[in-house]
Amino acid sequence: MKIPQLFACLCCACCILLSLHCGQGDASDQIAKDSASIARGEGAFTQHCSSCHNFLQDGIGPQLAGITEQVPATWIATFIHDPKKVIDAGDARAKMLFDKFHTVMPSFSHLPDSVLNDIIAYMHVMKAPEGPPDNDTTYLRDPITAKIGMSDIVLKLEEFAQIPFSSDKQPRTRIVKLAARPGTGQLFMLDLRGKLYHVSNGKAEVYMDMKLLQKNFIDEPGLATGFGSFAFHPDFTRNGLLYTSHTEPKGTAKADFGYDDSIPIQLQWVVTEWKTDPVAFPFKGEAREVFRINMVTGIHGMQELTFNPLASRGHPDYGMLYIGIGDGGCVENGFPSLVLDPARPWGSILRIDPRGTNSRNKKYGIPAHNPFVKDSTKLPEMFAYGFRNPHRITWSSDGKMLVANIGQASVETLDLILPGHNYGWPIREGNFSINPKGNINKAHELPGKDSLEITYPVAQYDHDEGKAISGGYEYTGSNLTALKGKYIFGDLNNGRLFFVETKDLKVNGQSAIREMKVAAGDSITTIRKLCGSERVDMRFGRDAKGEIYVFTKRDGKIYRIAGVSRQP
Repeated sequence: MKIPQLFACLCCACCILLSLHCGQGDASDQIAKDSASIARGEGAFTQHCSSCHNFLQDGIGPQLAGITEQVPATWIATFIHDPKKVIDAGDARAKMLFDKFHTVMPSFSHLPDSVLNDIIAYMHVMKAPEGPPDNDTTYLRDPITAKIGMSDIVLKLEEFAQIPFSSDKQPRTRIVKLAARPGTGQLFMLDLRGKLYHVSNGKAEVYMDMKLLQKNFIDEPGLATGFGSFAFHPDFTRNGLLYTSHTEPKGTAKADFGYDDSIPIQLQWVVTEWKTDPVAFPFKGEAREVFRINMVTGIHGMQELTFNPLASRGHPDYGMLYIGIGDGGCVENGFPSLVLDPARPWGSILRIDPRGTNSRNKKYGIPAHNPFVKDSTKLPEMFAYGFRNPHRITWSSDGKMLVANIGQASVETLDLILPGHNYGWPIREGNFSINPKGNINKAHELPGKDSLEITYPVAQYDHDEGKAISGGYEYTGSNLTALKGKYIFGDLNNGRLFFVETKDLKVNGQSAIREMKVAAGDSITTIRKLCGSERVDMRFGRDAKGEIYVFTKRDGKIYRIAGVSRQP
């Protein structure tokens, strides 16, 4: 892993354990205060730490305003050299925050002290905001008291393929999407660091390398920046059209979707159409930019590109491209207006006709059957809105459009998508109320009379069960009848595997989530044990026959769900 990527992990983990450490800050002369150090530190923090932390709200880790007034710089350095040792030594506050955020990092003793010192210098000038303390005691410490029950299903995992490591540090890969190419059934795996692989017979060969194709490509900062998603046109075998998303530095080109200069920009997401020979390998083709969008931070960007697999030629949804766009971290960084305004694309699912030309930039079309084409107060590209991070989009065999939406600090949701509906973020998180101008990490009961037109999730779990939903698929294969009709998903962080019955998913209803055990060989195990990491970064894929795969960034292994047994 490169030093910038190391620092992303460093800040995400070390600062988590720093913010509540007891004691006063170091003497003034121990932290650099010259403008050059602070400027370098701001750049390093923005590039390597801001995907996990800000100075307003807790994110993946705690907000860091005033951190150097609470935590000695020497303690920070000691922790970075061996964080696990600090925890194991019994540092009470370190353990408290580890228990809260469930994140730790390996030792980074080889990192240059100069860069770390600059980051500390920058954090030192970011003082705790003045104002009344947060005295809210009415929030729900355990929003969902009922716990997820364990089913008697045991999934037998069989190793299918090993994706080449894209780093020598964790995560060894950043694999995020496995999907079949229409018409051929060939499987393709995407690594955020820039490569799209064809996977066959247990081997992975590079089909497309975004670093070679896009000169401005970047894969940092952020936990999901880089080569974000891909979608082969459903008629790819005849037209050779492939759609991709990737990140570029801010200001690379004029954004089709931007905002006022008073709001920061960290990077841009770009949607591209590629024209290629359908049988060419490796990929060779011509690019045409569809649109680009500015993002406040490197988190919650463009998570998904996909086509409706149920739509056949002649159907009005055939060839319409669905695009999941997160809030870009705007809410937790103090700019909720970007996602509260349905005339803007942040926190929404777009549906476009990539072959049309009636959009504002004339590079794509707006389908006539989109819900807001006749509403001048809303974005005509928008299909549904009110999402923090619409991580994965899929359709069940009975036609339900499902979105897994990653939550902030309280609730993870599975949403049944209806055109034009509002799914609540940032005034709702699951079936709970959030104050977007206050502490968004505190969930409350819904008001007695809920006058807002919000569509609530069909299934949800809170953060004593997991930290981030990893969207999956309904099992539609023919080999495992025990899984028929089950939407299989899990928790990205801890690797627990869940299911819901797709027939039970009803708008504003609550379907029961059940957990499944995992077996490898003849032994019951866990995804954490299989990949050798507490944070597994788990994802799901499905092939053309409806069989489901599980894979993790940590070890780059793809497992096929090869069998099912029962264990009471």
